[in-house]
Amino acid sequence: MTLLDTHIGFLEALRAAGVPVSLAEGLDAIEAVAVLSWDDRETVRTGYAATMVKRVGQRAAFDAIFDLYFPRLVGDSSTDEPDGVAGPVRDGPEELERMRDRLLSALESGDESALQDLATEAVGRFGAMRGRGPGLSSWSAYTTLQRVSPGDLVQRVVDALVRGGLTEQEAERGAGRRLGRFTGLVEGDARRRIAAEKGARHMAEVAVRPTVETIDFTSARRSELDAMRREILPLARRLATRLTKERHARRRGPLDFRRTVRASISTGGVPVTTHHRPRRPHRAELVVLCDVSGSVANFAQFTLLLVFALQEQFSKVRAFTFVDQVHEVTGQLRPGADPGRVLADLAASTAQAARWGRTDYGRALALFAEEHSDALGPKTSLLILGDARSNYSDLAEPVLRELAGSVRHAWWLNPEHARHWGTGDSAAPTYAEIVPMVECRNLTQLAAFVHDLV
Repeated sequence: MTLLDTHIGFLEALRAAGVPVSLAEGLDAIEAVAVLSWDDRETVRTGYAATMVKRVGQRAAFDAIFDLYFPRLVGDSSTDEPDGVAGPVRDGPEELERMRDRLLSALESGDESALQDLATEAVGRFGAMRGRGPGLSSWSAYTTLQRVSPGDLVQRVVDALVRGGLTEQEAERGAGRRLGRFTGLVEGDARRRIAAEKGARHMAEVAVRPTVETIDFTSARRSELDAMRREILPLARRLATRLTKERHARRRGPLDFRRTVRASISTGGVPVTTHHRPRRPHRAELVVLCDVSGSVANFAQFTLLLVFALQEQFSKVRAFTFVDQVHEVTGQLRPGADPGRVLADLAASTAQAARWGRTDYGRALALFAEEHSDALGPKTSLLILGDARSNYSDLAEPVLRELAGSVRHAWWLNPEHARHWGTGDSAAPTYAEIVPMVECRNLTQLAAFVHDLV
């Protein structure tokens, strides 16, 4: 594989992981790395990152893919001796104890280079999965960490840092960071070895998590949900800035043909200057009705947070949650409120929104129409959030049709992939005939919809 092939594969893997890289940025990267020294891998990494990475949240995916396409070492790279002399790999109690002693020393000193070398050696010695069947990886970071057990060394590292003058809390945080760094290096070296066997593209597809903007709400891990919470307010600020610029760009209303023709008389009938009617500002009233059952709750909570972060873009916003009961949560979603506190309040509200513990869209729609019909009107936009899985209960289509008919616009955001609509107990096709249904599985799709909505 040539360097150009590697570069193109690297760009394609970044795009697949949710890091947007344009053709122009790819060409800029080539120009940047062409003047850099390839003897220093970190300099090349920085050159690529400077031309391709636009936000902090994209850096983790970028680094993981860079390590696959431009690895630190090539091949097995296993050693038998501490000084790096190549030889047969041995795995036994004495070798394990020697490894742990050297690892303890590196953790105590915080020697990054030593930790990297030890991670490579540890995977080579203790991470091999010999004799596995076709298609299965022959290297395992989990097996390596189970054998080396770096977690057992934490207290000894903490004691060493305390002796060095740190407080107990500072020493614990420092030891945790160093242990986490070693764990990440072991995982990275295992991925490098598997990529050497199966190809970098395969490894990027199966092992590299996408950026936080492209992770599905319904499959996100706890750490990824925390990252999404941190991304909500910056996302709202970017959206607000973009909307302001677009409004300024289209401040002029439709062409006033009569005034334009009259003005053209002074220039011999040539309409040098056009005249426009004043644009009437309009800000919609928004009502959000969201399913907060199960994994759908994450999607609903993030959507509500984003909508209320952009509350100034609407004249009025009201929000309701449901499982089989309807509960208003408008008061809990205040502009500038702490996202963590808001999510906790919404989680507590979920219990109040359910009586039978099972999602019942028909019952919820009927209760909303009966108890909160005053929230809707000819200036209102209705936004329904949910996966439309109603446990085979009554769907109350006439009620939804009446609600949609009483508002200016109505939309339904569904966090499931469109290919799953209509499977099992999904009533998505039925509801989509009444209200336009939009797939909204991640922050990128959510931001695009909210921009069009406003």
